Amino acid sequence: MPIKSANRSNVLLTLGILFTLGAATRLVPANLAEAKAADADEPAAATATETVEATNMAALPPEGQICFSEDLSAQLAADQARLEDESDKLIARELELQAWAAELDQTRADLTALQATLETRWEDMQAFASEDLNHLAQMYGAMKPDQAATIFNQMDPGFAAGFLRLLSSEQAGLIMANMESQQAYIVSVRLASLNEDLRREES
Repeated sequence: MPIKSANRSNVLLTLGILFTLGAATRLVPANLAEAKAADADEPAAATATETVEATNMAALPPEGQICFSEDLSAQLAADQARLEDESDKLIARELELQAWAAELDQTRADLTALQATLETRWEDMQAFASEDLNHLAQMYGAMKPDQAATIFNQMDPGFAAGFLRLLSSEQAGLIMANMESQQAYIVSVRLASLNEDLRREES
């Protein structure tokens, strides 16, 4: 009886080993096939990755260049146009200012020439006036004192003092002696004032 049990156990053990070997034999080819398929898929996956990278690189702009959107490009174009317009306005303003400066220089030159002309004419007028006064003074000095005094009585005291100052002291004294006393007094005061002004200029 014990011998039969031992034989049965051996048989069962042998069958278990055989089944295990058979299962292992079936699994090994399947695993090898999967491994070969994976090895075959790896180059394809690498090729696909390289294609995607090449596409992405092609989409990138060349080195040193920047890609703008349509809105940004339109805004940059508008800014450029505005800058050019402002530059044109500044140039026109500068030209206008230069024209004004040239016109002012011409006006200044004209005014300088006019001032010189007026000064020359004023000097000429003063010279003519002095000649006229000297001529009148000589005429009054050549008149009789009483006749000249009648004229001096009608003159403005300052004007009469100016004529008497151009005459000699003797001629002026004779004329004033024949003038009305009030007029002669006023003319004397004016003469003193004129002489005082001359003394201040000399000192």
